[in-house]
Amino acid sequence: MEMSNLTAAAMAVAVIAAVLLAYAGIRLALGRATRTRGYLMLGAAAVILMNVMIWTV
Repeated sequence: MEMSNLTAAAMAVAVIAAVLLAYAGIRLALGRATRTRGYLMLGAAAVILMNVMIWTV
C-alpha cells in the first residue's frame, strides 16, 4: 500500500510535532513545579508516535 503525498506530509508533521513535544516535555519534567505537565507532554508524544507507527506499518 502506497501513501499519497498528503498522507506522507501529515505523518511527517506528526513526527515533527512528537519530537518537539518530547523535547519540551523533558525540559518541563526536569523542573519541580512543572513535572506533571512534562510527563503529560511525553505521554502525548508517545501516543502520536504510536499512531504514526500504526498507520505506516
